[in-house]
Amino acid sequence: MHAHHADPGLLASAAAHFAKVTASYWPGLFHCYDIADLPRTNNDLEQYFGVARHLERRATGRKGASPALVVRGAVRVVALMATRQQSFSAEELRPRDVAAWKALRQHTDARHHTRRAQARFRRDPATYLADLEEHLLKPALPP
Repeated sequence: MHAHHADPGLLASAAAHFAKVTASYWPGLFHCYDIADLPRTNNDLEQYFGVARHLERRATGRKGASPALVVRGAVRVVALMATRQQSFSAEELRPRDVAAWKALRQHTDARHHTRRAQARFRRDPATYLADLEEHLLKPALPP
């Protein structure tokens, strides 16, 4: 654009506006032009999530995302995409780092517990709050 700036013709105002807007972007915003083979859009990534949503809807019959996908989505989407490209043996599926696997399980279980608590609260707020109050007011040590 700068090379042809001397004679923009009818597009002078559009070229000036384009130059002004693109100059306002911070450095490094468009890595796709600096790194070879880096996709220019995120369409491929969006297609992965679209496929995951589609298959989840087919498996569950739900129109929207199931609560399990919300809680375990980080694991399910990765597993779905990996198994679509190749099949894995039992040995390959065995966790290599048991501590990392346990940490992931603990994180997923904590998210699941939060979702269950939300459902209990929506179902019966008075009982949920009474149980929570009783648990919080219980002395830590016996008298």
